[in-house]
Amino acid sequence: MSWYSLLKYVHVLLAMTAVGSNLTYGIWQGAIVSRAPEHEGFVLRTIKLIDDRVANPCYLLLLLTGLTLQAVGHWGLQRHWISAAIILYVALLIVGLVFYTPALTRQVEAIELEGAQSVHYKAAAARATSFGVATLPIILAIVFMMVVKPSL
Repeated sequence: MSWYSLLKYVHVLLAMTAVGSNLTYGIWQGAIVSRAPEHEGFVLRTIKLIDDRVANPCYLLLLLTGLTLQAVGHWGLQRHWISAAIILYVALLIVGLVFYTPALTRQVEAIELEGAQSVHYKAAAARATSFGVATLPIILAIVFMMVVKPSL
């Protein structure tokens, strides 16, 4: 096995871990909180932990491994699907790191300080959910570009 193939394997594992982690957030909030609302604070802290320690580091490593694969694998930027995926990745970073992560932090703080019934918490939850949902089509579009490699 070449080091290129190994790096590609790591890249795919990082993508699976990052995207898979993100997809569980709705399950955590929907399935668990709807059945046991008293655990909502725990659920949000767990989502924040997964986001900070698993998903976001994987997304950053995806950039590193992806750019390395592109540079050494003869996948030039003239291939429009690569350029499109990089542009989408930048959009994902902006939405995720600039908007979603701080919104999730404020949501966790609000539930801990004021509880799940407070107006402040409900507003923070709505913002975090909106930004979280906004990341999904971007992520799916990047995965589409990487798997299908369409000629745009």
